[in-house]
Amino acid sequence: MTGATGPVSRRRLLTGGALTVGGVVAGAAATAGLSGDSSKAASAAPAMFGGNVVPFHGGHQAGIDTPAQAHGTFLAFDLAAGVDRAALGRMMRLLTDDAARLTQGRPALADTEPELAALPAHLTVTFGFGPGLFAAAGQEAMRPESVAPLPAFAIDRLQPRWTGGDLLIQICADDPMAVTHAQRMLVKDALAFAKPRWVQRGFRNSRGVQDDGVTQRNVMGQLDGTRNPALGTAAFDAAVWVDSGPSWLHGGSTLVVRRIRAEMETWDAVDTTGKEFSVGRRLASGAPLTGAREHDLPDYKATNALGLTVISDTSHIARAHVDGDRQRIFRRAYNYDEGPGPDGRSDSGLVFASYQRDVGAQFLPIQRKLAEADLLNDWTTPIGSAVFAIPPGCQPGGWIGETLLG
Repeated sequence: MTGATGPVSRRRLLTGGALTVGGVVAGAAATAGLSGDSSKAASAAPAMFGGNVVPFHGGHQAGIDTPAQAHGTFLAFDLAAGVDRAALGRMMRLLTDDAARLTQGRPALADTEPELAALPAHLTVTFGFGPGLFAAAGQEAMRPESVAPLPAFAIDRLQPRWTGGDLLIQICADDPMAVTHAQRMLVKDALAFAKPRWVQRGFRNSRGVQDDGVTQRNVMGQLDGTRNPALGTAAFDAAVWVDSGPSWLHGGSTLVVRRIRAEMETWDAVDTTGKEFSVGRRLASGAPLTGAREHDLPDYKATNALGLTVISDTSHIARAHVDGDRQRIFRRAYNYDEGPGPDGRSDSGLVFASYQRDVGAQFLPIQRKLAEADLLNDWTTPIGSAVFAIPPGCQPGGWIGETLLG
């Protein structure tokens, strides 16, 4: 048994019906001082991002319309046998309290390493509900129809270790220590209700390497996400936030996570012209083959001297093209690199994360066209797939998922 400040009393406090924590004083995060020569401290460069926080509470969960941080971890869990709606409510109260504290640079209750919480570095924690959670809660009628395993595609080579899941926790920050500490605290408190199914870690360029808003490259050298709707725009809102269907999900979203392996050895053997023809964009600038700048609109009807379309109908951008804002998706992807195996071959690719209002109306039509005839299919292999409903945010005193489980 643990003492009064241990995990047992903490769970009772947050999940046994008492939703307030008055009278409980959380350990303040310690600020580590520099030791040694004071002149070294005086000349040290000031911290730029460590203390930055992203608000946790609000109408939407953070980590979606938040500028993508440098480090991301996606954790999927399988619920334990016997976990029902009441238990799920206790779990989400507990995890929400963890996330609300950690994202603001405060240690979670009973945090045994409170010093590690002091530098959140734009930390966000985002929760998602997989198909199995609705069944466990006895709320199948509340599950959006397209929050279900994706249909089989001929290009898929899915592996169980990267596929499915009842609960998702997405943790992102500009510092890997912030991600690691938040992950440890959240996993510890989830274990009473669920066990980890898979974890996928990813990275982007570190903050400060490029200007904010610059499209980043994936491991294949391509600019990834050029046609994303811009944060804070009507186009983004139309694509991402749920505004119809089950009322409990209004203000939330849906998420598709696909692990896509890049076949780097064969990709490296293709010349620049071949790569650009497959993508439909110039690798150096990201401009469409019919334009001069990255954000120029592609002209899919333009032809060359031979009468052939400049941008192939089977190029990646042609297959992924949609006409209206409500058909677009928002990509918030991360690169992954597990390092070479004994044969020296790379194990790298993309943790593809697609947010959209409706998987069936937005993601699936695009994915069907890509699976049918995307030239990039020769150099990419989907090896993992999962779909989650992303509940709306909560206000202070509330918890993520209360609109479904409360």
